[in-house]
Amino acid sequence: MKTWIVRFVSLYVFDVLVLLVIGWTMPAVRVGWHALWAAVILTAATVWVKPAIGGWFRSLAERGGSTRSTGARKVTEYAIVFVVALVVWVLTVLLSGVDVRGWFWGYILPPVILLIAWLIYDVIDDAVEKRTGEVYDRAAARLGGAGSTPAATSEQPTPQQRTAQAEGRRELNDGLTDEERKMFDDLS
Repeated sequence: MKTWIVRFVSLYVFDVLVLLVIGWTMPAVRVGWHALWAAVILTAATVWVKPAIGGWFRSLAERGGSTRSTGARKVTEYAIVFVVALVVWVLTVLLSGVDVRGWFWGYILPPVILLIAWLIYDVIDDAVEKRTGEVYDRAAARLGGAGSTPAATSEQPTPQQRTAQAEGRRELNDGLTDEERKMFDDLS
């Protein structure tokens, strides 16, 4: 559960920034304070709708993919990625207070900015999620009555820490790579 919350919150904050950048750089898109609600919609669409629509389009493209050339397959892949970004953007606009005027500047160019933002987030997501996880752990420690960060103050670990360390060792002996573990975490 914690992993899901950390990923959602870090993507939400990133999406608020992306929406503000779109609002500042695109004269046909007005975001303003609606960025807070639009980021919820954009984050939810990115987490749930984007994989579903992308998978559906890819399955449709694979049906006729054997007869296409390599170049045509690449163009099809790029078109699918753009259409998915377009669908996510249209959902965000329709379900939030974001004001869009004009087809090219309001509906065609912002998905391109979304694609660039998704590439940037893909590069930095591990560092962002790690930092968000640290903030989450500190907040959980304070709410749990610990009063301070969960840093060990003595040399001997507590029984809870020993149990957590043993569970961590067992987890590392499961034969999975870090990438496979991350994929399983994404599923839960």
